[in-house]
Amino acid sequence: MEQQKQLQSLSNEYQTLQNDMSTLITARQKLESQQQENKGVQKEFNSLADDANIYKLVGPVLLKQDTTEAKSTVDGRLEYIGGEIKRIEESIKEITDKSETKKMEIMQIQGAMQQQQGAA
Repeated sequence: MEQQKQLQSLSNEYQTLQNDMSTLITARQKLESQQQENKGVQKEFNSLADDANIYKLVGPVLLKQDTTEAKSTVDGRLEYIGGEIKRIEESIKEITDKSETKKMEIMQIQGAMQQQQGAA
């Protein structure tokens, strides 16, 4: 009976880890999408003339923005997104390792329970 409780507890922990993994993967996909969008903007900036006008959409209004400031903002955003993707990748690896450990523990308990049933 004790093994059954332990198995249930491990299964719950494993399910929680899988849910956390799903959340992290969704967040990573969103960041990668934002990264691609910002890389596209950066590429457009690089093809513009130095004296080109850049406008930023703020609500329903287009405001003129300094070229250097706009480029700097996009570069900073890309750096931040890159860091966040790296952080999430590390979390995904950590959760994957924990999940594998839980899965092995669950399999060991199930094996022990099957041996007990076979002996009984």
